[in-house]
Amino acid sequence: MRVKDNLILDDEGRTLILRGVNLGGDSKIPYCAPGSEILPGFLDRKKDVSFTGRPFPIESAEDHFRRLKKAGMTFLRFLVTWEAVEHEGPGIYDEAYLAYLRKILQAAEKEDIRVFIDPHQDVWSRWTGGDGAPAWTMEKLGMDLDMLDRCSAAVTKQRYAVCRDKPYPQMIWPSNYNRYAAATMFSLFFGGKTYTEDLRIDGENVQDWLQNRYIAAFKHVQRRLKNCPNITGWGSMNEPHFGFIGHKDISIAEDAVIPVGIRPSPWQAICAASGYKVEIPVYGLISMGRRISHYETFNTERISLFKEGFSCPWKQAGVWTDEGGAPKLIKSGYFSSYQNRPAVFTDDFLKPFIIKYINAMKEANEQNFFFIEGIPASTRAESHPSWNKNDPERVINAFHWYDGLSLFTKSFHSWFNINPDTKKIIIGKKNVGAYFRNSLALGIKITKEKMGNMPCFLGEFGLPFDLNNRGGFKKGGYSLHEEALSMYYDAVDANLLHCTIWNYSASNSNKYGDGWNDEDLSIFSEGKERAAGGWKRPYPMATAGEPLSFTWNRKLRKFVCRFNANGEITSPSIIYLPSDFLGASPKVEASACNGKNLRSEFRREEQRLFVYNDGYNGEVILKVGLN
Repeated sequence: MRVKDNLILDDEGRTLILRGVNLGGDSKIPYCAPGSEILPGFLDRKKDVSFTGRPFPIESAEDHFRRLKKAGMTFLRFLVTWEAVEHEGPGIYDEAYLAYLRKILQAAEKEDIRVFIDPHQDVWSRWTGGDGAPAWTMEKLGMDLDMLDRCSAAVTKQRYAVCRDKPYPQMIWPSNYNRYAAATMFSLFFGGKTYTEDLRIDGENVQDWLQNRYIAAFKHVQRRLKNCPNITGWGSMNEPHFGFIGHKDISIAEDAVIPVGIRPSPWQAICAASGYKVEIPVYGLISMGRRISHYETFNTERISLFKEGFSCPWKQAGVWTDEGGAPKLIKSGYFSSYQNRPAVFTDDFLKPFIIKYINAMKEANEQNFFFIEGIPASTRAESHPSWNKNDPERVINAFHWYDGLSLFTKSFHSWFNINPDTKKIIIGKKNVGAYFRNSLALGIKITKEKMGNMPCFLGEFGLPFDLNNRGGFKKGGYSLHEEALSMYYDAVDANLLHCTIWNYSASNSNKYGDGWNDEDLSIFSEGKERAAGGWKRPYPMATAGEPLSFTWNRKLRKFVCRFNANGEITSPSIIYLPSDFLGASPKVEASACNGKNLRSEFRREEQRLFVYNDGYNGEVILKVGLN
């Protein structure tokens, strides 16, 4: 593979459209029995854990990859967490897990499935309500992980009922970005040298220590997997976050990940983590997060997160003090500046880390692609790092996009949505579809203008299957899900985007979902496809020229693709055609502008249509339907 402008080409010069799935959602947690994630003690297993078996046992790998290949999912975003690699301690790598990964990737290679490795995290770690970093990254700072929930420095599914005596709310886990533990760890990881110059671990500044451990871990993974030819590239970090960096005034709740619900300011989160009882405003859903509905108390027990001999890094840095017995904020704008100007997280902190990571990983393989991400808000220019000709090459902007209303409310209406940036209500199916298309187009536009027109890759998008109080499970149908997913893919197709849908969890079940934080977005469950009519659809895998447009009408079962054929390319264009919807012998018409039809061949067993240029240069309209 190689990059030409914003296109990805194969060795024959054909333009590729990479399509696949994230493998997988259950790779965020150690291998365990279904439902074990919610049992007491899950968060206590800090060292004696294993991720061998994620994404699935090696014995079943062949069946899973064949299933994915048949579904046209031939390019995978393959999740590997830092904890999975280095859970026992700094520099102690789980070699059994890495040997297992090698076997899994070899099984994928046999089915001609390519991957890029995604160093995955959400809100820093399992102990802060997500996944990713090992426990020792926080313990080195003196954090007592058993106190995280009790002092409201994090909210986890495992301890929510114990600490609050009520059920765990749906989709609350992203609120951990605004709580102390995750926000502090991200601030130290990306900005430790700027904001805690004197904080050191094992002789290194905390930023260097954290980043160097992270990079060393994934360089080690790369060494162990270096002979797996189907690894196309590496991600840098899933959904990095700014923590407190860039806040103009930490006494005010800025940039809330979830506008409704509990919304602590950084200062309130800091106070609670150091043992102070704090009243936090809760914003109502009806007002769309504009009005306070009530208050909730953080750290009712007045417990400190820090073990004896340790204290809050921001207290050590002089941001605040509690001399006199009460917390006092001294520097409310501490995180707002960088080198005597306003801080820009993506360029001042995230980009230098990404470049450091890429340069380290390139030492082993110069031909790798790197799939980089800004913060998860693809429609905002400030969410993406700038990139220019002096920066590393072979880089792809792998931004994420979700239909936020459906994701957080677990409901879908094709005729109704809300733009989270403008807060405007969108009425009508056509308008909602246009909103989806335009959102993705804006991410591409920003990439063109700010990131040197590098290729774009939609690394994550998807839909909860437990919509409307799990109505699809009760009624046994997924027509609503198919409609939603079809609208998402229509938007992806309209923008000629590469994509990997979230997600494929081999252990998914109707009872436990993906096995992580009550999420249930897997397109397969209990060995069966779900809502395949929404995501299993034709697309041009490789075009002997340049694709101009392609559409799939799922109701009429009609596929239309326009492309400019390059007569110098002798290899055929390859179209994925799922026989589930187009039958064993679809009607194919490949019309050239000179009035002739191009030669084509449909191979049913492969579900691939091959279209040959035979020296022709010019526009082609390919139409495929039921015979």
